[in-house]
Amino acid sequence: NGLMGSIGNWPSLQKKLQTTKGIIAAAPFVNAQVMLTNTSYVQPAMLLGVLPAEEKNISELSQKMVQGKLTNLSADNFGIILGEDLAARLGAVMGEKITVVTPQVSFSPAGMIPRFKRFTVVGIFRIGGGFGFDSNLAFIHMSDGQKLMELQQGVTGMHVNINDVYHAQEFAKQLAAQLPAILTVSNWTEQYGAYFHAVSLEKSMMFFILLLIIAVAVFNLVSSLVMVVNDKEADIAILRTFGATPQMIMNIFIVQGAIIGVVGTLLGVIGGVLLAYNVTEVVKWIEALFHVQFISSNVYLVNYLPSELQLHDVIKISLVSLGLSLVATLYPAWRASRTIPVEALRYE
Repeated sequence: NGLMGSIGNWPSLQKKLQTTKGIIAAAPFVNAQVMLTNTSYVQPAMLLGVLPAEEKNISELSQKMVQGKLTNLSADNFGIILGEDLAARLGAVMGEKITVVTPQVSFSPAGMIPRFKRFTVVGIFRIGGGFGFDSNLAFIHMSDGQKLMELQQGVTGMHVNINDVYHAQEFAKQLAAQLPAILTVSNWTEQYGAYFHAVSLEKSMMFFILLLIIAVAVFNLVSSLVMVVNDKEADIAILRTFGATPQMIMNIFIVQGAIIGVVGTLLGVIGGVLLAYNVTEVVKWIEALFHVQFISSNVYLVNYLPSELQLHDVIKISLVSLGLSLVATLYPAWRASRTIPVEALRYE
């Protein structure tokens, strides 16, 4: 989540946020869209001014450094940390100076000119994935950002880390009601929510596709039970002559089909859970064995096959499988109950 706007007395806001239920950490930041230049290379970027000590509680940036450290950013030293792709496009290396050009302008005898400042590259990070962080983000110290953007002691906003990121929308509404109306509360779903809605849609479609596969297995169960009924017609007829009612015959085949469905579902759930827990390692092993890469971060946002086992998914799939297997027994069982003893024993 983020609180946007020019915030002057941000320390008091930070304390209030940190004591709010559901919030893990809150940290100030300044940001601006800038142009980065190095000799003949020019790249646009989102520049974020942060406090390194507090950024560790908000993001994993400190763990994603491939060169230098996040703590290399210090006030008044005008150091900058670049994404790996951004650094490559600028041809910038550690210790090199690059120029940051801001949208603000300064007045001079020659007219209005853009404001710019030289920064030294003190770190390079790699986040990976398909969101473009490595090619669009650059970090500086918040104090340097305040000077660059002429914010005095103010900040652009506050980054807030909450307990449950999947309830960010509801939490943002609750938080907005507790804060002054001048502040705007935004959350990650406004920027990246479309990706997760797409994944959710794909998951729903995959469920229906797999449901069709289960339906094919159910047809096999139906055909198997019909064959059993045909094979056992004489036995059914003998039971009928001994006094078995059509309902008793029907129950026999329903129980048989139910046992097949329960055993099959149980084996499937055990196999599915074991595979879900180990699918990442299994895919990596197959990729290493055949020297191929099934998943690329340029396409799928991640370069591995993630897996998250959720209890409600397991329960839902198990109930659907059991339900379909029970429905599949009805026709064969009904057909068995309709067996006429005289007709079945005529040629015995």
